[in-house]
Amino acid sequence: MRLASAPIAFALSVMALISAGCATQTLTGTSPVVVIEGVGLSAGGPDLDRYTDNRGDIARADRTNWWGARYSVDSFSRLDEILAARVTARPASPRAWQYADPPIEVTYDGAPVTGPGRFSIDGYLGRNPVTGLLIAQGDTILLERYQYGRTDSQRMTSFSMAKTLIALMIGIALNQGKIKSIDDMAQVYVPSLQGSAYGATPIRHLLTMSSGVKFREEYDGRDDSARLSQATIGGGSGGAAAARLFDERIAQPGARWSYASAETFVLALVLREAIGQPIADYFSQTIWQPIGAEANASWLIDRTGLEVGYMGFNAVVRDYARLAMMLARGGKAGDKQVVPATWLREMSTAQFSGAQTGRWFGYGYQTWIFPDNDGSFALLGVRGQSIFVDPKRELVMVNTAVRPSARDAGGADTTALWRSIRRSVAPKP
Repeated sequence: MRLASAPIAFALSVMALISAGCATQTLTGTSPVVVIEGVGLSAGGPDLDRYTDNRGDIARADRTNWWGARYSVDSFSRLDEILAARVTARPASPRAWQYADPPIEVTYDGAPVTGPGRFSIDGYLGRNPVTGLLIAQGDTILLERYQYGRTDSQRMTSFSMAKTLIALMIGIALNQGKIKSIDDMAQVYVPSLQGSAYGATPIRHLLTMSSGVKFREEYDGRDDSARLSQATIGGGSGGAAAARLFDERIAQPGARWSYASAETFVLALVLREAIGQPIADYFSQTIWQPIGAEANASWLIDRTGLEVGYMGFNAVVRDYARLAMMLARGGKAGDKQVVPATWLREMSTAQFSGAQTGRWFGYGYQTWIFPDNDGSFALLGVRGQSIFVDPKRELVMVNTAVRPSARDAGGADTTALWRSIRRSVAPKP
């Protein structure tokens, strides 16, 4: 068993590693892969020119360009260095992984939107802009790969996968009595929202994206999500003032589903006031340390110091997998019940069906539910970030990526790979 706590150095070039005889080489398309202690590393990846500068190096990101496709390989793996962030501390000792030898091999039918055909995992990596891919069952990593020169030591950003983490903490705070009821209105905990549409919305309907408050999230640079980003991570007012920018109610709470990152931002406001401490610290105490994370994580914050919650969590891929495995085990890490089992069941039960969301997936509490309704669910973020969880198999998959646009349909290929992996792995007895 290898303890996955010390990140692998990638300071040497691929050719130097190979010539030194300390690694084996496989091939993903035309990209050489160095395999060190079970972890596959590649300096290349599909459409590499898209992400490089005029010297052929990965393009360096800053505050002005981090969202741009060309700069995303760099920015999505160090967003907490580019924007303001707060650290979530790791525990003294990480929980160990075993590595499968050999790694899992599986083929899948590619999603039509990305081109039909039968592909291996190497084929998947060769046609999708994946920065990190990890598949695990129980205590064993079945496969771990990185592309575009990314490594196991870099914190990959979550985008909207962070929403599910906020919901997890809402459930823990509820269990601790810090939140009395999810039927309480947000303004009970955030008095500065008094008199606003979001203030008069029950926590339950914020959790299910059904507040009824008007919010347009299309990622066209002119929508409400852009306004929210500018008001929070962009250096605007932050805090309750940012939430009050969206104050027109167009439906009764709970009447209909409409995806809105502002709902999660309001949940973050509620959570911070209920727990009386920074969300990053609370997350460390209640989740990150109990799951045995190997590295510090981080949360993007606004100018008031609030962790924005609707995006902006950053962690190494193996720690995302530790988090996912805790979820696959009904909220347990080892003998410790980290997240109340009843809360996790509520979170991962569809409150709105795929027909109601119009997105194939159903929706629970800040969590995407597979239409099979077999207990499997997903954490999803734009530009290709995803965590898939199958409790029956204790099977998880983490996929971080740099898809060129928020509306890139290539995520269907990731789902197709996941469904094939599920079919190849038997449920736990």
